[in-house]
Amino acid sequence: MDFNGSDTIPGPRAEDQLPHTAQSAVKIVIVGGFGVGKTTMVGSVSEIKPLTTEETMTQAGIGVDDNYGSASKTATTVAMDFGRIKITDELVLYLFGTPGQERFWFLWNGLFEGALGAVVLVDTRRLEVSFDVMGRLEERGVPFVVAVNSFPDAPRHPIADLRAALDLSEMIPIVDCDVRRRASSRDVLMTLMRFLHSLAMTGSLT
Repeated sequence: MDFNGSDTIPGPRAEDQLPHTAQSAVKIVIVGGFGVGKTTMVGSVSEIKPLTTEETMTQAGIGVDDNYGSASKTATTVAMDFGRIKITDELVLYLFGTPGQERFWFLWNGLFEGALGAVVLVDTRRLEVSFDVMGRLEERGVPFVVAVNSFPDAPRHPIADLRAALDLSEMIPIVDCDVRRRASSRDVLMTLMRFLHSLAMTGSLT
């Protein structure tokens, strides 16, 4: 019995149900340092109500978490964010946003399992926090694109300079984005899908 006295168990909301035309589902992870916009990206682009595991930041994080550039941030992801977007009638992406603080990175291994690709969100005020993120993806063989999130006070650099600073090969796409805008976040995902397709065509995607 449910709370309304019915013998039926309520199912998912109509808007949350997987499209009946879907034939393929791909797991994508969205990674980056603390406060770069991972939760915002998942929330802006997801076609279903996103699942978040945000908790209020406490005194315990002082001196432990690097919140440079995010001093006004009052909540943080402690496990993952989850969303879903339909790219075509047949293709659906499942989006998993990772926690940004280094003390929660032990959760990343599970989130990376089965991921076909990744988006690395970058804040140009804190490029150095991206090195470990990209290194972990490379260790696990997860292809990725780099998305430079727009912050009002963040310096802007030519793509060539960013590529050199991040020590990225010419083949890895770097794009500008504003994760608050659904269209911009979707463009990032489409860039990733095109990149994965190109790797598959050359036999580089295993």
